Amino acid sequence: MAGSKIRLLMAKPGLDGHDLGAKYMARAFRDAGMEVIYTGLQQTPDQIVAAAIQEDVDVIACSILSGAHLGLMAKLMRKLGEKEIDDMLVVVGGAIPKSDIEPLKAMGIAGVFPTASSPQVAIEFIRNHVKTG
Repeated sequence: MAGSKIRLLMAKPGLDGHDLGAKYMARAFRDAGMEVIYTGLQQTPDQIVAAAIQEDVDVIACSILSGAHLGLMAKLMRKLGEKEIDDMLVVVGGAIPKSDIEPLKAMGIAGVFPTASSPQVAIEFIRNHVKTG
């Protein structure tokens, strides 16, 4: 429906135990008018996909600081493919070297936001790319 809120799942995949950035971004997305569901720490790709389906979200936003972003995001995208979910916008932020941005995009990650990225850049990207209604 037109004008509906963007529903976003904020996820912390893997064994990364630092969630300050994820909570900061969740608040920024909420303050920008999005409905945010936060999965909590140490989620598996299976758990993230299950939560995204259950919550009927438009966006999966992952925050990864552990350096395991390539492997974790590959597994997440594979799980989405297995569930035949191809219209979900997936973005990732965190400690991501510039050299890993293109490999992440090649696997289907729509937006990549390294730690120095402004929250407003991620917010505008999501607003411009999410499929609602």
